[in-house]
Amino acid sequence: MSSFLAGFRALGTGFGIIARRPKLLLLGALPALISAVLLLGCLGALLYFSGDLVTWMTPFADGWGDVGRRALRILVGVALVGSAALLASVSFIAITLLVGGPFYEHIAEKAEEELGLDTSDDGAGVLRQVGRGIQDSVKLVLIALVGAIVLFAIGFIPVAGQIAALVLGALFGAWLVTVEMVGMVFARRGLKLVDRRRALRGHRAATFGFGLPTYLLCLIPVLQLVVIPSAVVGGTLLAHRVLGPTPRTAPQH
Repeated sequence: MSSFLAGFRALGTGFGIIARRPKLLLLGALPALISAVLLLGCLGALLYFSGDLVTWMTPFADGWGDVGRRALRILVGVALVGSAALLASVSFIAITLLVGGPFYEHIAEKAEEELGLDTSDDGAGVLRQVGRGIQDSVKLVLIALVGAIVLFAIGFIPVAGQIAALVLGALFGAWLVTVEMVGMVFARRGLKLVDRRRALRGHRAATFGFGLPTYLLCLIPVLQLVVIPSAVVGGTLLAHRVLGPTPRTAPQH
């Protein structure tokens, strides 16, 4: 429980720092706004064409009775839109961090300076760090896509499947959000995505203490603009807690 609360407090500290620094809030809100508009536009288009898409996906049901065909297509439509919403929610942060990478690096560094945390890096140049960030973001979006497909399949289980998909979706989203938000400190020290995942496995309670409220708050429109920069700060604090004060170099593979 103490570790879970430590993760929660890291997010709370992020909100506190951002609240005291309006310029950092504005800096962090712009990339989040751009990503939100793009993803909401895609979800709106999916909703608009969902009827035609579901019909195209279930041609085998054309010969069924009216009740059975309609029930199946409603179930497929709900699962499809729900999975798309999950994919959008968990990939939203990866896309936002990719779009606003330099902004969020600046926010993280300012938070570290204010809290007296180590800002050392592995000496890699800016271009190399940007390349790492793009690679990690693409990998995380692919992981989110695979997770959405699995949860889409689970959603077909009547009643229990819908509940299980919601619960598992929240846990999956919380884990992925935390992996994303600790990324800047890990990348600065030359550590890879696999190193983030391995490190967070040893701090599961703190991971979900930070990730669950972050993920759920990011589902609320407009509030996302405040949550993202605050979570960048909170994720930076959590990364320092997980890694400790001494910079580490990437393991040789």
